[in-house]
Amino acid sequence: MVNIRARSVGWLIGSLMVFVLSCPSLAFAAEQATVATAVKTWWFWPVILFVFCLVLGILAVMAGVGGGVLYVPLVSGFFPLHIDFVRGVGLMVALAGALAAGPGLLRRNLANLRLALPVALIASTCSIVGAMLGLYLSSLNPDIIQICLGVTIVGIAILLLVSKNTEKPVVNKQDAIGLALGLRGAYWDDGARESVEWKTHRTLLSLCMFILVGLLAGMFGLGAGWANVPVLNLLMGVPLKVSVATSKFLLSITDTSAAWIYMNRGCVIPLIGVPSIVGLMLGSLIGVKILAVAKPKMIRYMVIAVLFFAGLKAMDKGLGLGILE
Repeated sequence: MVNIRARSVGWLIGSLMVFVLSCPSLAFAAEQATVATAVKTWWFWPVILFVFCLVLGILAVMAGVGGGVLYVPLVSGFFPLHIDFVRGVGLMVALAGALAAGPGLLRRNLANLRLALPVALIASTCSIVGAMLGLYLSSLNPDIIQICLGVTIVGIAILLLVSKNTEKPVVNKQDAIGLALGLRGAYWDDGARESVEWKTHRTLLSLCMFILVGLLAGMFGLGAGWANVPVLNLLMGVPLKVSVATSKFLLSITDTSAAWIYMNRGCVIPLIGVPSIVGLMLGSLIGVKILAVAKPKMIRYMVIAVLFFAGLKAMDKGLGLGILE
């Protein structure tokens, strides 16, 4: 019975992946037919975007990645929307999920405020610089942003493919910077029924890495969960649960800083943002239920494959090759 349910879920996920890749093509065909009959409706693209984001929300939860990292490359690559609008809404998408989860994670002592503050100071400052740089480059030539976005997405896919997170890293000795900042703590692990104490090392290198993370998050509107967790977990030695929770809380600070830049430039349009955010949040709720019988590892590899395709599509669009049209 379990195998049958797992197989059914596998077919469902495969169908969702096919839908994600075919939905924009179907929408384009429908738009051409609409133009041919001289009947245009204002709600056409918002409805298509809502359904598309609903599926993305399901896949993002089961793959363990943020919705923004899927949203920006796929929507900018397949939908007839300017990349500035997509990046602005991408930050709002990541921000919505972070604001919803942040307070609960702090109450459970999983998200660590003392760990988040120095990281947030660096990443949020750099995300503002990244947002301004991204808008400046886009004003010169939007294709530059498309090419850089494609390279970044392919890099993220490689990072997700090769990184092996450690649930409880062993840190024998805390470094001086981590000790001075008080980057240590403890949380209760319900699964193991024990209190887990943790501390950090390689703190200076990790803080320097967040400069790059903030710049990329602001420039491309990707959020930063894809990079926060590997840096906190693999470099600093923070337990995986604390890394994931603190990363989620960090997004509410980092993305807010960059989002204001896009909002001030008029790049956050409600007609794009509302269906995107509502679709991704509803999809996340559905994904949590499907996750109980799905195989996360298989889903993760499928999403990595989609990221590779989306990155190549963005580069193809930016270079004007037309190979993946």
